Amino acid sequence: MSAEGGRRPKLAVWKFASCDGCQLTLLDCEDELLGIAEETEISYFLEASSAAGPGPYDLSLVEGSVTTRQDAERIQHIRSASRRLVTIGACATAGGVQALRNYADVAEFRAAVYARPEYIATLATSTPISAHVPVDLELRGCPIDRGQLVEVITAFLAGRKPDVPEHSVCFECKLRGTPCVIVAHGTPCLGPVTHAGCGALCPAYGRGCYGCFGPSNSINFSAFIPLLRRDGMDTLDVVRVLRTFNTASPEFDAASREETQR
Repeated sequence: MSAEGGRRPKLAVWKFASCDGCQLTLLDCEDELLGIAEETEISYFLEASSAAGPGPYDLSLVEGSVTTRQDAERIQHIRSASRRLVTIGACATAGGVQALRNYADVAEFRAAVYARPEYIATLATSTPISAHVPVDLELRGCPIDRGQLVEVITAFLAGRKPDVPEHSVCFECKLRGTPCVIVAHGTPCLGPVTHAGCGALCPAYGRGCYGCFGPSNSINFSAFIPLLRRDGMDTLDVVRVLRTFNTASPEFDAASREETQR
């Protein structure tokens, strides 16, 4: 991602509907962030500075889902002003927990939460950024992994493809020598169908993966869901574990809808 005229590449970080956790992951990079700041011009990052430099931007990192009409318009502008656009986190890549509205009446939610719901303007659904504009890469997680984020930024600066794993959490369990919680304890675990990136943190502490990095690239729900039932989950349990951070991902969405029809 070389910039023109010998200038440093411009980096921008944008927020949509989200908790800010993935932006904070960038700030948590600490020593690595100093190196990134030396190699780039951080033109827009309101989490870190009120300065808002103009585009075009060489790399835009986008956190959060599209939940309002203004969001849908703003992401179009950001895409047109960005040479590369990377979505970061479950909200940006799969709608986030706010996509639970997609299965219900959003007007009922507004009435239950807000004293004056008539003042709240929102879309009926929460959708990932890729539903509105082309994206160059999706970085999964809730929140994202700091090492993966540094790798993505470094790769774009170097003009190469980021080295982000495509296998499941099960592979990470094997790498760190963690016994399979499904086999060893009969613990329900989404590891076999969840994208790697967390380092298999939950299984390392004896609990099942709950899918915060979204669906892996190779899944077989027709074979996997019977394992969840064998380990004690009923239909409601299965639907609940599929409808969390990545509920709007096509794979989790289709599987949960199929379960509700049983």
